[in-house]
Amino acid sequence: MDRAGSSALSGGELYLGGGTAIQQACGFSDTADDMFDFLSTALGPHADLEKVRLYCYGSVDHYEWLVSCGVVIQPTMFEGRARMPATTDGLKWLGENARPYNEIAKPAPRGHRGPVPMSTGQLLMDTLVAHASSPGVSVEVDTRATSLIVEDGRVVGVNARRYGADESFRADSVVLTTGGFVDNEQMLADHAPSLLGHGKVSDGLDDGSGILMAQGRRRRHPPDVDDRSGLHRAARDGLPRDAGQLPGPSLHQRRRLSRTLQPRGTRPARPLLGDHRRGRSRGDHGHWGIHPSFAAETPEELAADLSIPASAFAATVASYNRDAVNGQDPMFHKDSRWLRPLTGGLAAFDPRLGFFPTSTTVPGTGFSGFTLGGLHTTPDGHVLSMTGERIPGLYAAGRASSGMHGERYISGTSLGDGTFFGRRAGRTAAAS
Repeated sequence: MDRAGSSALSGGELYLGGGTAIQQACGFSDTADDMFDFLSTALGPHADLEKVRLYCYGSVDHYEWLVSCGVVIQPTMFEGRARMPATTDGLKWLGENARPYNEIAKPAPRGHRGPVPMSTGQLLMDTLVAHASSPGVSVEVDTRATSLIVEDGRVVGVNARRYGADESFRADSVVLTTGGFVDNEQMLADHAPSLLGHGKVSDGLDDGSGILMAQGRRRRHPPDVDDRSGLHRAARDGLPRDAGQLPGPSLHQRRRLSRTLQPRGTRPARPLLGDHRRGRSRGDHGHWGIHPSFAAETPEELAADLSIPASAFAATVASYNRDAVNGQDPMFHKDSRWLRPLTGGLAAFDPRLGFFPTSTTVPGTGFSGFTLGGLHTTPDGHVLSMTGERIPGLYAAGRASSGMHGERYISGTSLGDGTFFGRRAGRTAAAS
C-alpha cells in the first residue's frame, strides 16, 4: 500500500462549492444548482450526472467533513491566474467565470486549497492519512496487493507481497483506491492510445493494478486526459498555429486548447509572450521561470525564426492588439482583465523543452496526461459486473473507478471525486 501516491504530488486543490464557509467568508454566494449546471457541462459528454448531482448537493457537508479531519483552508481569495499560486490563499477560480460557463451558471470560485504556496497535495494527504490512522487503523506500507481473495462469489480480502514474502489480508469488504493506469503502456494502448508517447502526471505507480485485480469487470467510459502541461499553463497571451493565424485562448480555456494540441505529437506549438510578459517571466506568481527559446523585435522577424508565414502572423498580432486595446477578444472571449497588447519585443518558447531547458534537454511532446475512468461503480462504490450486478464485497473509488467525469476534467475534481465517493464507499462497505 502507498500512503499518498499521486495525490500527494498533485496541486492539492479540492473542487468544492454550493456555499462553503470559505466561499461565504470571501464574499461569494453559491448554490448546489449553479455548481451542478457548471460541472454537468464542464466535465463533458458522458459525465455521470447522478454522481455529479450527489457531489454538488453534498459538497458543503464534504467540506465540513474535511475540516473536521484537520484540513485547513484560509478564508482568503487568490485573484491571479496561476494554476498553483505562490500564496497561502484558500480559494481560487477554476474557469467558472470564463465563457461559455459564465453564461450557463452564475459563476463562483470553487478551488479550495491548503495554506502552503504552490502544491498543497502533500499537506492534504498527510492530514487525511494522520486522521485515518488516529483511531488505530492499521496502515501497511511497502506492501503490494496482488490479487483478490474470493470465496463463494464474495470478495473477502487481498493477497499481497511484502519484502519478497506472500501475505494475506482478510476483510469483510475491499475498497480499491489504487489510482489510474497511465503508467501501464498496454492498458493505454487498449483504452487510451492517444496518451501513448506523451508525458505522465503520476508518481510512477499508476499502473492499473487495482483495475486488473478486478479483471473482467466492466470499465465504464474511455479515460480522459489531463490539461496541465507546460504549454497549457503558459498559453496566456497569444499562440500562433503553424499557419500563424490564431491568437491563443486564456488560461481558463486551456482545457479546450488541450484537446486541440494533444494529438500533435512532436510538432511544435509555441506560446507567444509580449514584452510585458517577458519582463515578468521569472518567478512572478505561477509563471514558472519561463525561458523563451526565440526572441525578436517584430512579428515578421519572429515568424521567420518560427518558420511560419510572416504576413499571416503579423496580421494576427495586429488584429489581436487592436481588440486588446479596446478590451475585447471576439475570437476567444478572454476576460478583459487579462487582455494586453503584444507590444515591444516578442518572445516564444518551445514547450517540448520544458520550463527550464538546458543544453542537454531532450525535446518531449509538451503534453502530460493521466487517466480518468475505470471500474464501473454505483454512487455508493459497489463495483458492477459486466451484467450490471453488484460484486459482493468489492468497492472502488478515485481513478480506479468510473467516477463522475465525462470526457473533460476540471482541476480539483479528481481529489474531490476520490474523497467524496471514497467516503461513500467506505461507509457502505462498513455497513455491509
